[in-house]
Amino acid sequence: MTSSPNQRKHAVIIGAGPAGLTAAYELLTRTDIVPLVLEKSDYIGGISRTVRYKGNRIDIGGHRFFSKSDRVMQWWLKILPMQAVQGSSAQITYQRKTTSVLTVPQAPDPDEADRVMLVRHRKSRIYFMRQFFDYPITLSADTLKKLGLWKTVKIGISYLRALMFPIKPETNLEEFFINRFGRELYLTFFKSYTEKVWGIDCREISAEWGAQRIKGLSILKTITHILKKLVPKKKADIAQKDVETSLIEQFLYPKYGPGQMWEEVAELVTKMGGKILMHWEVKELHHSDNRITAVHAHNTQTGETESFEADYFFSTMPVKELVASMNPPAPPAVREISDGLVYRDFITVGVLCNRIKLREASGELVKDNWIYIQEPDVLVGRLQIFNNWSPALVADPNHIWIGLEYFCNENDALWTRTDAEMIELAKSELSSMNILDPGDVIDATVIRVPKTYPAYFGSYDRFPEVISWVNEFDNLFLVGRNGMHKYNNQDHSMLTAMTAVDNIIANVRSRDNLWALNTEKEYHEEKAVPEEEQEEVSAA
Repeated sequence: MTSSPNQRKHAVIIGAGPAGLTAAYELLTRTDIVPLVLEKSDYIGGISRTVRYKGNRIDIGGHRFFSKSDRVMQWWLKILPMQAVQGSSAQITYQRKTTSVLTVPQAPDPDEADRVMLVRHRKSRIYFMRQFFDYPITLSADTLKKLGLWKTVKIGISYLRALMFPIKPETNLEEFFINRFGRELYLTFFKSYTEKVWGIDCREISAEWGAQRIKGLSILKTITHILKKLVPKKKADIAQKDVETSLIEQFLYPKYGPGQMWEEVAELVTKMGGKILMHWEVKELHHSDNRITAVHAHNTQTGETESFEADYFFSTMPVKELVASMNPPAPPAVREISDGLVYRDFITVGVLCNRIKLREASGELVKDNWIYIQEPDVLVGRLQIFNNWSPALVADPNHIWIGLEYFCNENDALWTRTDAEMIELAKSELSSMNILDPGDVIDATVIRVPKTYPAYFGSYDRFPEVISWVNEFDNLFLVGRNGMHKYNNQDHSMLTAMTAVDNIIANVRSRDNLWALNTEKEYHEEKAVPEEEQEEVSAA
């Protein structure tokens, strides 16, 4: 396939996840560049997809639709309007910094429309010692009571020590946690869970992971947040601009899970003239004179091969695979670094049951979206209750639909267990934690997702050398989580794609603004948006 003889330019986008589809949509709505998306799987949305199982739906990892970027919030609501609330005059508006007001599209009566965003209340807790603790952990009266007097004193002393004598410089994740929470609280609530997620000692993980994922969170921030909640508010603010991301209290969520958003975007991309080809796996990127000239791919279903030429190329494929596919090959040093990049993989076990034992004081099902499993005697790392993300994810409202999340390495002992063995493990661990009785399980399924989390160890300390080499290609843009080997949230991945298109429009050669995204507490991308186009979100 070659570029058409007319004057319109073309782009090849590798991957139909949030970054790839955002790039395609942005190109179609803001430029005359025609995008072609190559997706090697049979689904849209990457890890932000919705998996369907016998009428039920699974959200892989859980996706809160929340961003401190107004640009992203507005973008989402253009695709899926806010669900109107019956019997209420409330509406969501974007208040521009100028005097004009843009009302966000709202769907009609919720019974009449399925293409909507729900407003969900966030609740996540830690399950430790077979009881609940606040997440993020706070030194509340309830927490101190559960921990006991002696443990509380040790936590307080170690926290004060961290305030007065912080570790400088922070060279690893353990030091990052200790500086913000004290050694005792780190050992109690952070060390074992983090090492369960990553399969490696916290001292071997770069502090940069904490800087991206936790940012400004600390005991002081969580206590301040609790005190602010005691002050009555005149109106709910879904923007939550003055709240750390880990402390937000509400978020948007597509009625049928995150995949609904990306299926809608994919449909719009196709209607506007873009193409999305499924089952096409990129094998080679041909380059010459610091430009990518074509990608060579093969169809995993038919076996046919094809070369795709274009003017621009966007890659969301894992950096490790990108570098390995370069033709001519990348320099030996770059290949050595990319070969040493590490990824953490992920298994979800969906369990459908009649009931679970986790209840509120009122006797109702707990309201948690996520429950972080801190128990050291089980392998499961996190539990989702899909009913609480959206009732539409569960076919029968009388059933409880939960997801157990296991972190592993591809082809290790956990990854290679059969589906039947994983289901038995999930049932056994749920029973041992007193969460449910195995006899209440109706059905279960297993989903494996490779390369879910790009890791900040292995050869990562030399990753800037890879960035420097890749940035030499004038028409290649690395975007998204795996595309940049950067533990981005969904909104950050989208912003990398938006910023790449900004650069094309403005003819900006540097990639610095792409790599700067999600490196500080405030998002750099806001600086790229004209002030009159920056909008604040509020629920009136």
